[in-house]
Amino acid sequence: MRLHKKSIVAFLMILLFLSTSISNVYASEYTVLKFRSRGPAVTRLQQALINRGHLKDSADGIYGLKTERAVINFQIANKLRIDGIAGIETQTALFAQPVSRGAYREDDLYWLSRIIHAESEAESYRGKVAVGNVVLNRVRSSSFPSTVKGVIFENYQGIPQFCPVAEGTIYNTPNQDSINAAKDALNGVRPVGDATYFFNPDKSAGRWIVQNKTYVMRIGNHVFYR
Repeated sequence: MRLHKKSIVAFLMILLFLSTSISNVYASEYTVLKFRSRGPAVTRLQQALINRGHLKDSADGIYGLKTERAVINFQIANKLRIDGIAGIETQTALFAQPVSRGAYREDDLYWLSRIIHAESEAESYRGKVAVGNVVLNRVRSSSFPSTVKGVIFENYQGIPQFCPVAEGTIYNTPNQDSINAAKDALNGVRPVGDATYFFNPDKSAGRWIVQNKTYVMRIGNHVFYR
């Protein structure tokens, strides 16, 4: 009986040690960041907020008022404690993949990677993801077709909504960056938030968009509107 009790006590002590070790690992993974924090951890936080569409600024590594506001917006959107501080709970939610890989249809990846490549082959990686972000926002909107392919091939008064469809470049084989950007967009990365329009002002005046929609931001050669 004594041996049995000693075994139980030893087992409980091992469990306590393991749980404490695991807690310490998670606690040390993220440093609590707040107003006036600086450094690489803040830069990473800002880039994640930019990718999710909550921060419309550069990732400069300085936790200022804009970053604090972006953290609050993220906390509100994800029903977290609202304090403007990027603690363990907030960072865990922010850096987690919003949708598990492979949850999208292969047909969506096929067409989204092609429109990204055709529209933004020369753009930065963030600019590529932004184009995918716009297409998927249209899919979610009741004002547009409900599939990726439907959005890409939509016509308005006989005119394709995307130039690559009219030009035939939609059928070009996408490079790996465009495929990866499509995957990121499908998994919830949203650098331009809820934007549903974009154009290159060096190639088009975009008068209707400028007059009727709200400017979001510029990434590379493209301007984005919602």
